[in-house]
Amino acid sequence: MWLQRAFPLIAHSAVRSYYRVTVEGPAVPVLGPVLLIGNHNHSLVDAAAMVIAARRPVRFLAKYPLFLMPSLAWLVKGVGAVPVYRIQDVPEKMSENADSFRDAHAALAAGDIVGIYPEGTSHLGRQLVPLKTGAARIALGGAAQLGQVFPIIPVGLIIPDRFTVRSEAYLLIGAPVAWEDLAARGPRDSAAVRELTARMGAALRTVTLNLPQGEDDPIVHAAEQVWRAEFGAAPGVAAERARLQRAAGVLDAARRERGEEWLTLVRALEAHSTTLASHGLTPLTLHPAAPLGAALAWSARRVPWLLTLPVSLLAAIVFAVPTRIALGIADHMSRRDGMDAFATHRILVSAATHLAWIPLVAIVVAWLAGPWWGLAAVVAQPLLGILSIRVSDERRATRAAVRRWVMQRRAAGRLGELRAAQRTLAERLRALMERVAPTG
Repeated sequence: MWLQRAFPLIAHSAVRSYYRVTVEGPAVPVLGPVLLIGNHNHSLVDAAAMVIAARRPVRFLAKYPLFLMPSLAWLVKGVGAVPVYRIQDVPEKMSENADSFRDAHAALAAGDIVGIYPEGTSHLGRQLVPLKTGAARIALGGAAQLGQVFPIIPVGLIIPDRFTVRSEAYLLIGAPVAWEDLAARGPRDSAAVRELTARMGAALRTVTLNLPQGEDDPIVHAAEQVWRAEFGAAPGVAAERARLQRAAGVLDAARRERGEEWLTLVRALEAHSTTLASHGLTPLTLHPAAPLGAALAWSARRVPWLLTLPVSLLAAIVFAVPTRIALGIADHMSRRDGMDAFATHRILVSAATHLAWIPLVAIVVAWLAGPWWGLAAVVAQPLLGILSIRVSDERRATRAAVRRWVMQRRAAGRLGELRAAQRTLAERLRALMERVAPTG
């Protein structure tokens, strides 16, 4: 468990360097036993995200094969993960799960946070798979040992584009599961186990996005953005998730009717999104740009960052070799181990490669310019990497904003037609929603 106390810092650094993370929801208690339950779509990135949500060390239950993988075993052992033996992995070790449950109960009794993924497997699916009963049995056994209930808190991780560096990642913390009426019944009461498992599933569905079909993802997001752009909507990740989930349900219900309404609407959304993308726009940025004064003020606030563009160029030169090596190795590992581990492999291999590269560059600099310059290279390279990430984000945002501002003035007539088409699409969506899933 040599890495457990350092894992929160590692998790923050690793995940936030790869994704732009937004955390929303009530704070996890800073003291006392807690059971965190999460969706499992992104391999070990899910564990790092759960630590970010907890803001304290977490003891995880992890499938036994992870303890045998050379690329990951050191990490799962280092953070004190408890092995779980699944029948599809090592049926001969299933009896040892009693020890795993005992370790989890001991951790809860000691006032620790225990993290578990009740789906029992990491997957690329866009919806929860049926939950296993292990999480419920751990909770009920822990309550029996402690003589009291403790919070069971759902943590959902939603990454719309898991394969793109610096894309958005949303971490939602939900309300604790209500289970006081079940706690005294113990882990041997099968009815209590089933009921608590069902409640955990319901809680996880409030913080995750569950799409009926994976290919619905871009259409659902397009529909939500059109709705928000034309009718407005409550801010925040949780509110957006609820809108996306409703849009997914409505579109799926319309599809099951096998009518033309669904097909023509989907085709119209696809065509509209494609046209906007060709102009560097989205449904949310289609409306008239801010007045010139506001646009200039927004740009002026980013001038200091734009003046540091040479930092990005320098970082690209310094880290070109380790980045190419890391991406090649990580992508090969993902093809071998499964694409749900894509980001996990990229983060871990990139970290290892760059940590090896930094002293190597420092040695070369010291040999060429002297030891003090070598020491400076050790200190400067991590700072250069961190600064280049921020500069790249600001550059990307500024470039997109400037392109939108220019487009909205040079192609005013065409954009007016697109705005009218988008309003019509929004009205069609509203009519479909009121027919298929009226709000009452």
